[in-house]
Amino acid sequence: MEILIAIAGLGIFCLVAEIFNLRKAIVPVTVIGLLIALVYVALKISGQAETLLPGLQLNEAALNNMFISTKYGLFFTGLFIVLAAFLISLTPNFHSEHKAKISDFVSIKIFLLTGAIALVNFNNLSMFFLGIEVLSIALYVLAASEPKNVKSNEAGMKYFLMGSFASGFILFGIALIYGATGSFDLTYIGTLNREALNSWFAMGSMMIFIGLMFKVAAVPFHFWAPDVYEGSPALTTATMSTLAKVAAMGAFFKLVVSLNPKLSGYITTINIVAVLSMIIGNLIALKQTNVKRMLAYSGIAHAGYMLLALQFVSQSEAEFNLFYYAAAYALAGIAAFAVIISVVKLKGNEEITSFNGFGKKQPLLSAILTGSLLSMAGIPVFAGFMAKMFLFTQVLEKGHFRDISFMPTLILIIFAVISSIISAGYYFKVIIAMYTKDEEPTTEAVPAKVPFAYAAVAVLAIALNLAIALFPQALEYYWR
Repeated sequence: MEILIAIAGLGIFCLVAEIFNLRKAIVPVTVIGLLIALVYVALKISGQAETLLPGLQLNEAALNNMFISTKYGLFFTGLFIVLAAFLISLTPNFHSEHKAKISDFVSIKIFLLTGAIALVNFNNLSMFFLGIEVLSIALYVLAASEPKNVKSNEAGMKYFLMGSFASGFILFGIALIYGATGSFDLTYIGTLNREALNSWFAMGSMMIFIGLMFKVAAVPFHFWAPDVYEGSPALTTATMSTLAKVAAMGAFFKLVVSLNPKLSGYITTINIVAVLSMIIGNLIALKQTNVKRMLAYSGIAHAGYMLLALQFVSQSEAEFNLFYYAAAYALAGIAAFAVIISVVKLKGNEEITSFNGFGKKQPLLSAILTGSLLSMAGIPVFAGFMAKMFLFTQVLEKGHFRDISFMPTLILIIFAVISSIISAGYYFKVIIAMYTKDEEPTTEAVPAKVPFAYAAVAVLAIALNLAIALFPQALEYYWR
């Protein structure tokens, strides 16, 4: 809880700094504050925080267990802080034409981060709903943050309407669970005999899961994602596809572990949604020419891969595999978007043809974008390959010990592998454009200079992706 309070304080600092005309200090102080919070999270994971900083520890029991610290929550919290630091570092250059609003953009991202942290550390359904609404409202504002851009207005309205619809499902589901159990506390709900719970509990659980499928853009609740991703500012699209998506997926897994309604056909339903998301997302992405829209369908497919972990809710290995996949996907996404934003800002065009000849003009950034796309496709030696290997191996080895037979589990892996092969087709469209096609002539000279922040974030993100690919055992060691 102390991490959440400290980060919320950073958001308030951003707003106050603007009042005292300290605009230049906002981003550096915020990034430094996030790095300090990351160090504190690392100390908590290693178990040294209580020894080194005893005065900062809050009594979670005194907070009625609304917020609890677990290895699962702390690892995801650390990932969210890293992603937020990257996104905030990109903010000044991206919004260089709106310097007077820098404090607003940074503070909104900080408050979005607090919502994400609440989503993986809650122990009470009211805290869960508060977290998802804080995150969602921040995204609604960011999606519509270009008032003179018709596409941004459309994206903000669509996202607001669909997000509100999903939130309604979640809120009604929470109400049904409260009616069945008389409590919002997950610890108390976990002590109840699930066989004795009435049908309201199962209905409430399913409504929450449907609402979260909207949030992660899983098929058939994905229709909003391509339009919203395309219409939103590129930095907002990066936030949605990385930080927001993995936060919602982390909350999804945590809720499945906590509620586990043991519905008839529950695992089968999850598997069907996962397969549809993987196949439909990758197939439609093949036809896209807009790079943001292409990555929207890519995100739908990756949501399907991550849903495979939900059928192993009682295993610690599944928690780690989900976190590893989320980290690999999010870091590759940040690296890719750092390069994509630079190209979009230079060319004023989001089509794949904008990348023609980019490999000759910017070899470093082209190599980073290539690496991040290869990671998303699951090509060695990047973390995306290791993430898929861990997840697919777990499904194949342990799936037949559940209430599904070995053959459907094998078919599930075949679909996952085929969809991964399909994804290489549209990822390589961008790579081929960079290295084999000539840049299209323009009427105006386009400057080739890329802001340092974009290059720095891209390099650091892909370096972290490679680091966890080469040394996954280091993460697993601290997880255990």
